[in-house]
Amino acid sequence: MKLSTKSDQGASTLGLASSDWKTQSLSILPGLLLTILMAGIAIGLGRIIGLETLNPLLIAVLLGIGWRQWGTVPVTYRPGIKFAMKRVLRLAVILLGLRLSWAGVMAVGPWGLGMVTIGTLSTFYLTCWLGQRLGVNPRLTQLIAAGTSICGASAVVATNTVVEGSEEDMTYAIATITGFGTLAMLTYPLLGSLLQLSPQAFGLWCGASVHEVAQVLATAFQKGDISGELATVTKLSRVLLVVPIMVSLGWQTSRANRQNQTTIPMPWFVIFFGLLVIVNSFNLVAEPLKAMVLSGNQWLLCMSLVAMGLETNVSNLTQLGIKPIYLAGLSWLFLAIASLLMIGLGQLGI
Repeated sequence: MKLSTKSDQGASTLGLASSDWKTQSLSILPGLLLTILMAGIAIGLGRIIGLETLNPLLIAVLLGIGWRQWGTVPVTYRPGIKFAMKRVLRLAVILLGLRLSWAGVMAVGPWGLGMVTIGTLSTFYLTCWLGQRLGVNPRLTQLIAAGTSICGASAVVATNTVVEGSEEDMTYAIATITGFGTLAMLTYPLLGSLLQLSPQAFGLWCGASVHEVAQVLATAFQKGDISGELATVTKLSRVLLVVPIMVSLGWQTSRANRQNQTTIPMPWFVIFFGLLVIVNSFNLVAEPLKAMVLSGNQWLLCMSLVAMGLETNVSNLTQLGIKPIYLAGLSWLFLAIASLLMIGLGQLGI
């Protein structure tokens, strides 16, 4: 009779775990390679003259949808696509923390920070209220609210990791947010000239209300470096509000799923996101390394959005109707007008 020791059992278990890990790694490889390739195409298209105003994230999700609708996605690709849509996405959200620092946030000043906070939070919760009145499903409403009030597609991506909306919800939210952000790029410079806004006021307005970081830069720098630089730090201070909003949504989602929830859950990736903000605040990461990581992170975000597109069913997307577009439009108008009014009050010293 052969005796089995704990060490024998541990070795056997370790060998099995190692075998499972290798099998899982090989299973995700085809789909992961597909998302990497399509992400590269999306980034490349975003750098072509005439398309540079389009967010590579939007291009990525559209490429994924196009492949899904007019091509075939073999079953062997599905594990890698799911991996990109979940695990790679969370890593990308964490690395966004390297774009933020407390010094940059504080450069906006007390009034600017107060204005950004009031505008962002009021827009978020008003959008949630309007979505309920319009009959838009709660998860899609929350994604549109986050995308409008915080930072466009990146906020939609981050928020979806908490609320766990469908692929169609996320795709629809990104499309509407990008559309109204592009409209802001076209109209803000004209309105700024019509209203005779100073470079400082125009930069603050862009940073406080335009959706995407890239859209903020493209809009604000049309009025000069002062506008562009102020818009950048204002926008980044606004992005930081993604942390309390995601924690709040995580708690609401958990409470809805478990009525007896007594603790406030903290999504683990939000903790690491916050830690990276602290690391960046102390300049612990060399600039060349940070630039390389952020460049690579754009690839990770595009991979995640390609995967999201590959999982999106257009027939389900069309069933969402036109009401979410109304919601995104009203939300954008509220934030734009409210921010402009607060800037005016600030200049009057009220």
